[in-house]
Amino acid sequence: MKWEGHEQSRNVEDRRSAGGAGGGMGLPRIGGRGIGLGTIVIAVLAGWIFGINPLTVLGLLSGGAPTEVVQPQQRAPSGQPGQPGAAPKDPAAQFVSTVLRDTELVWGQMFKASGGSYQEPTLVLFRGATRSACGVGESAMGPFYCPGDAKVYLDLNFFDTLSRRMGAPGDFAQAYVVAHEVGHHVQNLMGVTGKVDAMRGRVSQAEMNRLSVRVELQADCLAGVWAHHSQKGKGWLDAGDLQEAMNAAAQIGDDTLQRKSQGTVVPESFTHGTAEQRMTWFKRGLDSGSVKQCDTFGAR
Repeated sequence: MKWEGHEQSRNVEDRRSAGGAGGGMGLPRIGGRGIGLGTIVIAVLAGWIFGINPLTVLGLLSGGAPTEVVQPQQRAPSGQPGQPGAAPKDPAAQFVSTVLRDTELVWGQMFKASGGSYQEPTLVLFRGATRSACGVGESAMGPFYCPGDAKVYLDLNFFDTLSRRMGAPGDFAQAYVVAHEVGHHVQNLMGVTGKVDAMRGRVSQAEMNRLSVRVELQADCLAGVWAHHSQKGKGWLDAGDLQEAMNAAAQIGDDTLQRKSQGTVVPESFTHGTAEQRMTWFKRGLDSGSVKQCDTFGAR
C-alpha cells in the first residue's frame, strides 16, 4: 500500500503519553448499565478481539438498513483530555492517520453526493485503557467505535496481535481494521446505531446475536465501499493489498476465532459473522462501491 506522502487527518487524538485509564473505574457502561467484558467479547485470542463495538454487541436493529445517507446526528461532547490537531510523528500512527484522512475524503464526497454532510469522527490512540463516552475502553477489547462521542479507539499494539497471533499481516489489513470502525461511524450517522440502541432488551439473546452479526457485516461492507472509492481515487493498492484485507476478514470471523480459542464453534453465539460472511460482504462493498449494496438486514 503506497501510503507515504499522502495527506494525514487532523482528527487524531493521541493519548498514548497519558498511560492507562487506571483501575477502579469499572467496566464499560451502556445505557447507564454496567456490563461485564464476557458479555461483549465473543472469543479471546491471546487476550485480544477485533472490532468490538460495545453498544452494537448489546443492541439490536429492527427492519431494513437505510440505503441513503442522511444528515449526521449531533456529536456528544466527550469531556476527554487531549485535542485532535498536530499529526503524530511515529510511522504506525502516521499510517492510521493517513488512512483516516482518506476515509474522510471518500465518505465526505459520498455524503455530499447524497445531499448530506459528513461529520468526521475522531481517532483516539491509547495504550492499555482509556475513558470514552461508552465507558472505559481497554486494549483487550480490541479497536472499537463509541457512538456516544463519535470516536474510534485504537491501541496500535493490536496490529502486532493481528499479524503475529491472528495470522493477518500487512498494512492494508490494518487499514481494513480502521475502515471497519469508521463503517460503524457511518452507521451511526445513517441512524442505524440509534435503532440498535432502541431495540436493546426487547428481543431474545439469540435474535440479538443474529442482528448483531448483520450490523458487523454491514460495517465490513462499508469498509469495502471505502476501499473501492479509495483505490479509484488514489490507485495506491495492488492485488496483494486486497488479499491482506480478505485474509484479515477471514481471520476475525467468529468461527475462526472460536475454533482457535476454544476448539469448538458455537454458531448461536456468533455476533460478527463467519469468515466466509465477512469476506463476502467486504468484497461486495469493494466490487460495487455502493452503500445500497450493504443492506445486510434485507439479505438472507
